[in-house]
Amino acid sequence: MPAGKTAFLVTGRPGCGKTTLIRRLVSSVGVRPGGFYTEDFRSAGRRQGFRLVTLDGREAVLAAADISSPFRVSRYGVDVAALDQLGVPALEGAVDGADLVVVDEIGKMEMASERFRHAVERALESGVCLLGSIMLAPHPWADGIKRRPNVLVVGLTEENRSRVADELSALLTACLRERGAVGPSELKGSG
Repeated sequence: MPAGKTAFLVTGRPGCGKTTLIRRLVSSVGVRPGGFYTEDFRSAGRRQGFRLVTLDGREAVLAAADISSPFRVSRYGVDVAALDQLGVPALEGAVDGADLVVVDEIGKMEMASERFRHAVERALESGVCLLGSIMLAPHPWADGIKRRPNVLVVGLTEENRSRVADELSALLTACLRERGAVGPSELKGSG
């Protein structure tokens, strides 16, 4: 494992498979994860917005075309209160009680919340293993996260998906083992 790395953040263009990769990695480890995913929702094949889903199964609409909000990303209004009431507590709870913190994603919508930014910083400073995704485009706060010494940013493309999945699986396993969260034979599918 690269020395001192505890946070593994996937970045890449929209639709390259970041969330799918993170979900697969989370389901392949035999540890207690906590945090959240974001996923889009559609109607008649057209994206209508994004849903925040916690790893314990709670969900809320994070952003939608029909939400009136001072915070907008593209055509979507962002419900910062939903993020603050569901996503932020999921991250905080993961830092305090999970083996693996999952944050998908650190993006423009999520960065509208100051509480979210603080929760991410706390998670990164906690030393708990973290797996997530982060926006590809430049942004001062996100770029600062990417430059932290304990963060490894991995670019994902359709072409390198398989190799990145294998590399991140090995890095995540090493991080979890180092923290006593998983033993050598505790990973599902490992042998």
